[in-house]
Amino acid sequence: MKALSLVADWLDGFSEWTGRIIAWLTLGMVLVTFLIVVLRYAFNLGWIAMQESVLYMHATVFMLGAAYTLRHDQHVRVDIFYRRMGPRGRALVDLAGTLLLLIPVCLFILDSSLDYVREAWAIREASPEAGGLPWVYLLKTLIPLMAALLLLQGVSMALRALLRLVGRDATA
Repeated sequence: MKALSLVADWLDGFSEWTGRIIAWLTLGMVLVTFLIVVLRYAFNLGWIAMQESVLYMHATVFMLGAAYTLRHDQHVRVDIFYRRMGPRGRALVDLAGTLLLLIPVCLFILDSSLDYVREAWAIREASPEAGGLPWVYLLKTLIPLMAALLLLQGVSMALRALLRLVGRDATA
């Protein structure tokens, strides 16, 4: 059981680390958006690549920050019954939800996105806009990365729920 707890700790730490790193992109988005507005309205200048960079940063924060959000239990959830349950009931719901919903959905997204991403990489897909960013293939790569990060966090959640059910996990 100690090994399971160590694996869960490592996976949680990885989600924590990636989430904190990715969160800094929100500052970048704010600064670039501010610059876009100033250039547009004060100097009548604008670049599509700069506008697309905000989209890329937003997609990166959303997609790669999902596991961090899940780790901190900040996803939208209908918890009418969940919040009234005790620790054992919550652990059962968490384990079932992770094993029956989260992990299968992550595996589906991972499997169904690989060809899509592979094709984008094969042609080095770029923006269809003149002057746009040439890295659409990198943007599409975020899809399987999101699924993989969520899958890792899901494994951690399942391990924690299992450890709570057997009375071996002190963290909640």
